[in-house]
Amino acid sequence: MFSFNAHSLRNRWVPFLFKGLLWLSCRLPIRWVRAIGRGLGWLIYHWDGRSRRVVERNIALAYPQFNTEAQDRLVREVLAETGALAAEMGHVWQAPWAHTSSLIESTEGAELVQAALASGSGVIVLGPHLGNWEVLGLHLATLGNTVALFEPPKITGLGDLIKSARERSGSQLVPTDPRGLATLVRCVRQGGISGILPDQVPAEASGGLNVPFMGVDCGTASLGCNLIKRAKAKAFMGVALRTAGGFKVIYKAANAEVYDDDDHVSLTAMNHAVADLMKGHDAQYQWSYKRFRCRPDTGADHYKNLKVPRAQFEIKPEQ
Repeated sequence: MFSFNAHSLRNRWVPFLFKGLLWLSCRLPIRWVRAIGRGLGWLIYHWDGRSRRVVERNIALAYPQFNTEAQDRLVREVLAETGALAAEMGHVWQAPWAHTSSLIESTEGAELVQAALASGSGVIVLGPHLGNWEVLGLHLATLGNTVALFEPPKITGLGDLIKSARERSGSQLVPTDPRGLATLVRCVRQGGISGILPDQVPAEASGGLNVPFMGVDCGTASLGCNLIKRAKAKAFMGVALRTAGGFKVIYKAANAEVYDDDDHVSLTAMNHAVADLMKGHDAQYQWSYKRFRCRPDTGADHYKNLKVPRAQFEIKPEQ
C-alpha cells in the first residue's frame, strides 16, 4: 500500500534539485545568473510575502532616519541582492576552486592577516552575513591552516555537499560540539585561522547578550569574542563584497574593545564593527534574516504582526 512520507520525500528530492540548480548556475556567466537572481528578487518584492515583510521590518528598525521612499528603495535593493546571492552559489560551491578564486578580483588587508600569522599569532576572522560570506570562508583557507565550525542542515543529503564545497580551498570543518570547539581553539593557538559568523542570534539565553546593533538592542552571540580570548587570537573583520564581475575580499583589524573582558563591551564593539563594514554596501547585508530578535524570553519582539503591511504599522522607539 502506498504511503506518503513528506519528510522522506523532502530529504530525497531537495538535495537533487539543489544540486541541479547549482550545476546549471555555474554553467552560465556569473553576470547572467546574478541578473536572473535579481529578477527573482523583484518578483519577491511584488509578491509582498513574508520575506519582503521581514526585510521591511528590519529596514524600518535599522534606518529610521530614512523616509518611506528611501526605505522602500533599499528594500527592493536588498531583495535583488539576496536573489543575486542565491543565484551565484553555483559559481561558489559547484565550480572548481580555480574558477571560484578567479572571481576574487581584488583583496585588501590580507597582508595584515599574514603578518599576524607570521608573528606566531593565531587569527579569528569575524565575517558577518554581508556580501558572500562563503567566498570569504574559502579565501581564508588560502592564507593559512584553517578550521571552521560546521552544523549540518536539517535536510539529509545537503550536509555532505555543503561540507565538501566549503573545504575545497583547504579548510577543515569540525562539528559544533565541545570536541569541535577544542579542535578549533587548538588550531588557532598553534598559529592557524578560524572564521566565525558574528551576527547570528543565539538560540539559548546563555549564548550571548542583547546589545545594540544599528541602534537597536538585539541578541548577539558571544561565541566569536569568547573564542578570540580563549585562543589568544588576533581578531579581524572580514567580508567578500559583490562587485560587477566577481568579489572584493576585505580584512580589517578589529577594534581593541572586541578583546574586552566585559561581554557587553566586546559584543557592542563587534556589532559596531559589522555596521562599519556595511557602510556603502547596506543592500548586500542579509536583511531577510530576523537579525533584531532578542535572546529567548527577554527584550522586545520586533517581529510581531509581520502580516500587517508596512503602511499599517509604525516602528516606535523603545522607551
